[in-house]
Amino acid sequence: MNLLRSALHMAFMFVTVIPYTVAILVVRLFGAKGAMRYTIAQKWLKLSVDSARVIIGIRYQVHGQGNLPVGETSPAILLVKHQSTYETFLMPAIMPHPLAYVFKKELLYVPFFGWSIGSLDMIHIDRSQRAKAFAKVVEQGKALLARGVWVIMFPEGTRIPRGERGSYKSGGTRLAIATGAPVIPVAVTSAKCWPRKAFIKHPGVVDVSIGKPIPSEGREADELMCEVETWIEAEMHRLDPEAYVGQR
Repeated sequence: MNLLRSALHMAFMFVTVIPYTVAILVVRLFGAKGAMRYTIAQKWLKLSVDSARVIIGIRYQVHGQGNLPVGETSPAILLVKHQSTYETFLMPAIMPHPLAYVFKKELLYVPFFGWSIGSLDMIHIDRSQRAKAFAKVVEQGKALLARGVWVIMFPEGTRIPRGERGSYKSGGTRLAIATGAPVIPVAVTSAKCWPRKAFIKHPGVVDVSIGKPIPSEGREADELMCEVETWIEAEMHRLDPEAYVGQR
């Protein structure tokens, strides 16, 4: 039954992404601002999350929403635990500010999905040119944060299997220090229902825990990332203890 439901949800996303992508490209052609294009994309992402709940039975609950900064232009850099595709859909659906993902440029070539994100105010980088790529992240990040767009990054860089810890990179904290924005650590237990690189999904509850803002002024990037990592991993152990049996 889970196989059938997963296939149905995948088909639903594939069919619905086409008209939403066309809508984004059309409004861009007519000069629509980034906010309108983002709103269209956000609606599809929320539709994908809602359809996962209806078709598969994947629900979510958010803890710590009150920790998010208030104010239309209050800056924030979200550093999120990455276990599956689910959180890439979920974060824009639940956050009060538009989000700008930092992602590798290869995703731009994915039909429809890549065309959509390429038409949004996101930050795509060439990982082979590290210094140049980071300079671009800082330049675009400052401009986006000034407009009230929050930057979101996955410090582990890739999806990590349930119960495991990836290597946390300091790019997100370096950006925070360069822009003066606080970092917001976020723990997500998505792999309980939507495992990494798995076609078959399972019903259940995904917990999203939002930590308190951590100021970046006067901090060192590695030391700040160590604090973020410590909080996220401790929170993952608390939210999903079954995944960490036998681990400290």
